[in-house]
Amino acid sequence: MRRLIVNADDFGLTDGINRAIIHLHQLGALQSSTLMAAAPRFSEAVELSTQHRSLGVGCHIMLVDGSPVANPAAVPTLLDSTANRTGEPRFRPTLGAFVRDLTLGRIDRAHIEQEAIAQILRVQQAGISVTHVDTHKHAHMFPTVLDAVMRAAKVCDVHAIRNPFEPSWSVKATPDARAIRTLQVRLLRSFRHNFWKLAHEREFVTTDGCLGVAATGILEETALCAILNRMPEGTWELVCHPAYMDAELHATRTRLQQSRQVELNALQALPAMIEDSGSPIQAIHFGQLIPSARSASC
Repeated sequence: MRRLIVNADDFGLTDGINRAIIHLHQLGALQSSTLMAAAPRFSEAVELSTQHRSLGVGCHIMLVDGSPVANPAAVPTLLDSTANRTGEPRFRPTLGAFVRDLTLGRIDRAHIEQEAIAQILRVQQAGISVTHVDTHKHAHMFPTVLDAVMRAAKVCDVHAIRNPFEPSWSVKATPDARAIRTLQVRLLRSFRHNFWKLAHEREFVTTDGCLGVAATGILEETALCAILNRMPEGTWELVCHPAYMDAELHATRTRLQQSRQVELNALQALPAMIEDSGSPIQAIHFGQLIPSARSASC
């Protein structure tokens, strides 16, 4: 059997993102999303999710390019010192800066865990049963972050996590992806063994792989169709970032701007692609990977 989780990241970031996610869910194109605990449109996203209970909602843990949910004084090594001088506690602006300081031992694993718990807890306290966790920029592919995020998820009784590694067949299905992006995806696959080892030891459920990572920013209909046509048996997650382009999105720091509208347009055709794909594809969300899933709460 082929099972597919179509998950939209950045739920809660802007009104246009929220509306796009709900629109695609109503079309049957998308079953899962991950909510940003400190996002400007967090409350609106929570309200929409309560109106559409069939949408699985996870926690999109932010450790880069955002603000802490935990008391900033309790997670000082996560903060960007330059931003601190402006009076607003902020994380490091880029994944590169985060990984550099992580490698140099400047980031405390306990601070990552504490911040992750705070973010998951905020989503749960809003009344959402968190289906799974993932991280902004796939930061949990790095062993130190993975360990801390898994510990936080366990504390909060969340038992599913994104497998952030894209299989080679999916990367090959998107030859128009930027060369540097494709190279990064292939190099970072070296952390995959550690991911599977910890997922097994700590009894986390996950997918067989993550689709569309190399295609981030260029996931138009042709690329989506190519990935779908090559998808083998197993359970796979398609990561996407759909949105209606508006002034609010334009004002954010995200590099994904017009491409979000392109993804929205492509994903609207997904139900028809699945119908025409030949062999059956079951559309699910992460909560359905755990048949006896409990209501998650810290």
